[in-house]
Amino acid sequence: MTKLYPLKGKIQNYAWGGSKFIPNLLGIAVTGEKCAEYWLGAHEKAPSEVLIENEERPLNKFLKAHLIASLGQKIASKFGRLSFLFKVLDVEEMLSIQVHPTKIEAEKGFKLENEKGIPLNAANRNYKDDNHKPEIMVALGEFWLLHGFLSKDKLIATLKNIPEFTHLVPVFESQGYFGLYKKVMEQSDEENNRILQPLIDRVLPAYKAGKLEKSNPDYWAAKAVDSSSDTTILDKGIYSIYFFNIVKANKGEAVFQDAGIPHAYLEGQNMELMANSDNVLRGGLTPKHIDIPELLKHIEFKPTIPNIMQGEMQADGIERIYRSPAPDFELSQLILNTSQNYQSETKTAQILILLEGEATITEHNTTLHLQKGDSVLILANASYKISTSKNAIFYKATAPL
Repeated sequence: MTKLYPLKGKIQNYAWGGSKFIPNLLGIAVTGEKCAEYWLGAHEKAPSEVLIENEERPLNKFLKAHLIASLGQKIASKFGRLSFLFKVLDVEEMLSIQVHPTKIEAEKGFKLENEKGIPLNAANRNYKDDNHKPEIMVALGEFWLLHGFLSKDKLIATLKNIPEFTHLVPVFESQGYFGLYKKVMEQSDEENNRILQPLIDRVLPAYKAGKLEKSNPDYWAAKAVDSSSDTTILDKGIYSIYFFNIVKANKGEAVFQDAGIPHAYLEGQNMELMANSDNVLRGGLTPKHIDIPELLKHIEFKPTIPNIMQGEMQADGIERIYRSPAPDFELSQLILNTSQNYQSETKTAQILILLEGEATITEHNTTLHLQKGDSVLILANASYKISTSKNAIFYKATAPL
């Protein structure tokens, strides 16, 4: 059985995405349509296509037909499917404030909503599948995100320094992170507008004049309102902008987000690798369904110290591995010059995407010539080599063994 195949992903046209980065990566026409994500994986919502003898086949169906041969015995037995979902993201507008459930809670929530007869595509559906969704991202340039609650000292300072938030100081001091977040998320739209409108009135002129730094939460609060189609009801996600850490990741730096860590992507492009799931519980900055009681059940109400990872360069001087606690996936960056060859033996399936340059990949009797934006699927128990005549940057997704 051949172990090396061309792979074609699926573009997701979400409203927060940019219109140029992903089309330019893939070498397709820029039409102005929002191209937010490019999915490489076997998720039932948008499975990639495997090219077999000039015929495209959905990756999920291909893997089901060749599960052990594709994934190897250990991963096939442990997960019963491709355990990860690989994405390219282009974030032009802020994503929703969100959190992901644990595996146990995802199974419970998915089963309960199925029993209630809520369709999978229903707008009020919380659980799209029975899986958790830990995720790791590597910045492809300057990338901004919200990641977990500020430390207690920093959050108290924020509440004291912003006139509209001073009334929340005793709430936080007596009821902690949970009490503070619950109060602002459960307040009425009228109360929300009364508190936030003076804040927005103060910061919006400075934002429009280009006087705010992106490290300042005022910048993102103003941007959220300035880019909103409806400013009559101010978004409760604005509180999260002030309560969470604002993190800047530079090109090649990574951030891991486990279940329970509230977060939101703000701006930039990244490679994202996650467990094979689409479960998202939202908390603002979105017109999509928000279930406050369900959201509050899954957030870890504790301070988070952001860990920006540089990755671990391997002995070959080519591969940099970004390790995480997640058993579902492992993300690598490969940078080759013309004098180097990358060689690897797979224990389970891998997906590679070429971000820059060109390359040739060979496995046994199969050779593929890759251009920028091309992706490949490599099955378990393969031995392959990559070379380049123009330098190359790949990202590789697999599962750790």
